[in-house]
Amino acid sequence: MQILIIGLGQFGMSLAKTLTDKGLEVIAADIDKELVDEAAAFVEDAICLDATDEVSLAKLCPKDRDFVICAIGSREPSILATALLKQMGCENVIARATEKIHERILKAVGAKMVINPDEEYGKKFAYKILFQNVINDASDDIQLLEIDVQPFMVGKNLIELALPNRYGIIVAAVRKGNKLSRPFPNEKLNENDKLLLVCTDEAIEKMLKENK
Repeated sequence: MQILIIGLGQFGMSLAKTLTDKGLEVIAADIDKELVDEAAAFVEDAICLDATDEVSLAKLCPKDRDFVICAIGSREPSILATALLKQMGCENVIARATEKIHERILKAVGAKMVINPDEEYGKKFAYKILFQNVINDASDDIQLLEIDVQPFMVGKNLIELALPNRYGIIVAAVRKGNKLSRPFPNEKLNENDKLLLVCTDEAIEKMLKENK
């Protein structure tokens, strides 16, 4: 699989390194030669060019890549580059947005998917503060985390809470003191217990919002 990454700021560079480490063929491009030289040490190919220039962008043969990721942080250049990529026939353009208006414009000019890495990091960091223990990100969507039993859960059992049916949250284990055990559906939860959950960001947000 070939991935073209345009924009080698902190996000683009990290993405290029991670995808390369996962065994994908990464072609990286940026207008800053120093960043291109840095990426050249680990990606398949690194090219210095202005992605807002149609002639220069075409030299990357973006239509031939499996995915094109426009990781440019500045609004106007990212919008123009995304629009050009779409005009060149790229079907799988993933663009980076910095805020909601930027996101809407990128979608309007043809981005198949828009991501906001700063917002996503902010969410995950908020969970680390809130729950103290995000154990692992199993994927982009699902995570394994340990939380204190919430006030609305105290005195109820897992059957009564119905977390899988209501929110799509799976209770993998219950921690009582230092002992981690499998969850017993009929056992009531205590204030000092902790739950080991498998869930998505959206599921945990919904559960907390509905049970404030």
